[in-house]
Amino acid sequence: MRFIRFIFLTLSLVLVLQAREQVNVNFSNLEIDDFIKLTSKITNKNILINHKVNGTVDFISTTPVYDDELMDILVSVLESKGFTLIQQGSLYEIVRSTDAAQYNAAVIKQGKKLNGSLMVTQVIEVKGENVDIIAAKIRYLISKTAKLMTMKESNTILITDYPKNIETVKQVIKEIDTNNQAVVKIIPIKNAEAKKLQTKLLDISKSLFNDKVAAQEVKIILDDNINGVIVVGNKSNVITLESLIQKLDVESNISNAVQIFDLKNSDAKTVLASLTEIISKQTFTDPSLKPNVSMNEEINAIIAVGEPNIIKGIKYIIDELDKEKYQVYVQAKIIEINKKNAEALGIKYGFAAGDVSASGLYAMSANFGDAGLTTISSGAVSDYLGNIGSGAKSAFALGATIDFLQTNGASKAISDPSILCVNNKESSIYVGKTISILNGSTSNAVSGITNNYKREEVGLTLKIKPRVSSVDKVTLDVETILENVLDDGSSNATGQPVTSKQNVKTQAILRHGESIIIGGLVKMYDLEGKTKVPFLGDIPWLGDWLFSSNTVSNEQDNLVVILTPYVIDKSEKLSQLQRELGVMAKLQKEYNIEVFKKIESEGTVINTANDKENIPLEPVLEESTNRKNIQETKEN
Repeated sequence: MRFIRFIFLTLSLVLVLQAREQVNVNFSNLEIDDFIKLTSKITNKNILINHKVNGTVDFISTTPVYDDELMDILVSVLESKGFTLIQQGSLYEIVRSTDAAQYNAAVIKQGKKLNGSLMVTQVIEVKGENVDIIAAKIRYLISKTAKLMTMKESNTILITDYPKNIETVKQVIKEIDTNNQAVVKIIPIKNAEAKKLQTKLLDISKSLFNDKVAAQEVKIILDDNINGVIVVGNKSNVITLESLIQKLDVESNISNAVQIFDLKNSDAKTVLASLTEIISKQTFTDPSLKPNVSMNEEINAIIAVGEPNIIKGIKYIIDELDKEKYQVYVQAKIIEINKKNAEALGIKYGFAAGDVSASGLYAMSANFGDAGLTTISSGAVSDYLGNIGSGAKSAFALGATIDFLQTNGASKAISDPSILCVNNKESSIYVGKTISILNGSTSNAVSGITNNYKREEVGLTLKIKPRVSSVDKVTLDVETILENVLDDGSSNATGQPVTSKQNVKTQAILRHGESIIIGGLVKMYDLEGKTKVPFLGDIPWLGDWLFSSNTVSNEQDNLVVILTPYVIDKSEKLSQLQRELGVMAKLQKEYNIEVFKKIESEGTVINTANDKENIPLEPVLEESTNRKNIQETKEN
């Protein structure tokens, strides 16, 4: 019982000794030095005054204050004058506030809560942000005489200030410090291509996270060695991207990345050249996105490998390039007209005096047109040709003219070729022979002299290149080359053949079914003839001298090429055209029979358009207003 009583008395004494005492303080215009002395006496503290602190202080109190609060009041008064208190054991020393850190201000352990009124030094750790950035943001919270220093090595702040200010700074740092502990995650890519996936993730991360906020910044690094990506950022963001990668890392649909385009109307080599040129001029932000295109000649196909969106663009280009091409079916008539026989025929029938030029044939064909003949207005050909140029009657009249000249020995057909041309592609026809020409000789002791010959082609070459501008209009680039043997070598000292070459280049704009005549290819030669008296001229030697005579006449042949194009926009129309041209050929024969009968029976040309009067006709030139004919003639 006595022991318990002893313990109780001891505790009571301790509590009494530690109890805070209240004092009534109220003063006005008190010198600061006197206030220091008053505080020292009331608080029973030893205060060393090394500096004269001038000024007075006023304190108005309506209630008592605790004795230890006088120390806080004193520190506040000294701070206003640029001074502060530093505790040195049991002694308190007045120093300048700016020098407090040099007087061994108390260093408080990191993380410990501060109290009191004296300046102290403490280290504050910054975890998630750059320490310099944090220091710049909280610097305005410290007192004017405080000291603040940053240490980048440990990302900490060293501050000497009053405890209340330091606690405020610590609280603010705690609020703005994101505690952004970056984590590193290595994620292998199993199915997708790592580089392409990285590009997608970078775009997605810009939408999910604000890269202007350091705490939200995420780095996505490509690692080719493992075909994967390395993600660096705060844990939550890394987890978000990892989940997204698992969803995107799927096996790609190869049918969308690789396309094989079978070409139906175009050549794979030509299409590939166009695609390669287009792709080479494109700029890709990522070189890996550039598509690869190649061809397979065996199946005439284009193979494209790339991103699905890019493949769609390539498909559109291929579809346009692989459209069915226009074709032009060209009927050609190559005829040779003898000038002398044509003139004789013209005089006999009054046909433009036998003019065999291009315009002369048009003029002569006007004499063969008969509106009274209804044959040409029937059948599918008339419907197919329509009213083109001078119409179907004009076409039949020209055909009748050529047949009439040939029937009467004034012309002969060299060739009647037909050629099917693809739009913008050159086609050619060659009719001729090959001759040998001596181009040198060699000699040796064994075999003697050896002659060397070269083979030269001599004949007619016709080159046609069409350009279709619409379903019923086409531009023809025509080149005609005529080569002849003037002398086989028997009439000259060299013994070598003598050849000639004539070249005509023409560009003509024609409508479907309209004809153009190309002239200007002339061949001149001497024709030897012999006349004799019957029976007497056959007497040896005497008949040749007395009853026979030899003549040499100058002959001139005109080579005329007649071209008639037919535009075909679809391949199935070719068979239809062939059938209708067959009908046209049949009707041409019927037309010729009727016209020839009238011309031969009457002896003059019948012009049914002039009240059917039996009068000779003047040559009429019928040419289409749409015809453009540029001819160049070269003669070697």
